[in-house]
Amino acid sequence: MMGPAHSLSGAAAWLGVGAAAAATGHTMPWPVLLTGALICAGAALAPDLDHKAATISRAFGPVSRGLCEIVDKLSYAVYKGTRKPGDPSRSGGHRTLTHTWLWAVVIGAGASVLAIQGGRWAVLAILFVHMVLAIEGLLWRATRGSSSDVLVWLLAATSTWIIGGILDEPGSGSGWLFTEPGQEYLWLGLPIVLGALVHDVGDALTVSGCPILWPIPIGRKRWYPLGPPKAMRFRAGSWVELKVLMPAFMVLGGVGGAAALNYI
Repeated sequence: MMGPAHSLSGAAAWLGVGAAAAATGHTMPWPVLLTGALICAGAALAPDLDHKAATISRAFGPVSRGLCEIVDKLSYAVYKGTRKPGDPSRSGGHRTLTHTWLWAVVIGAGASVLAIQGGRWAVLAILFVHMVLAIEGLLWRATRGSSSDVLVWLLAATSTWIIGGILDEPGSGSGWLFTEPGQEYLWLGLPIVLGALVHDVGDALTVSGCPILWPIPIGRKRWYPLGPPKAMRFRAGSWVELKVLMPAFMVLGGVGGAAALNYI
């Protein structure tokens, strides 16, 4: 799928988690619901860090472009080093390592550890990165062109500072779900894991499929491209994505958000 659909699906997924949490007695404070939705929307773009033309590759200028180069080469090396006889030859690392459940878990766990060990500035850094990506994904029409980069960074920095201050207030969500002393912001890794997995599921619906289960082998392949029957798949950017899935994500997100806040 394309970046906007990925971000919408990520936000909708976290709002759905909020609805489920409310139904099971772990209601999210509204700052957690909002922050998690934005983080998840941003994290749903992050697996494309292996793709030079993806939204994330230009989100942070030369830094993200250079990182994309590194991740692409790393992913390709891992693919070559672990492929089985049934896996095809390839010339790049797109839709390999960063499109697996293992990558999602490692990145999410790393973010949680960083948030706990690094304190406030680490939390703000995590928020800022994902705010930039969320803005790029959700407001894609307004962020086209390199001239908008500085405005996106300023909006993300302002949002990060405001949201970080709200979350730090007593009862506003820094200790949601994980309530023991020293576990503040441990939950930050959850929307990151969810966003990455939602991205992978979205890509699995397209014609190429997605090797979500790596490194678990399936038959003669270790990088088996999971997906529905080929007749049910679509091309990225097709009318199915733009006219069916994106409106559906908006509706589902709205319903999930309303349920999470106990409006329905």
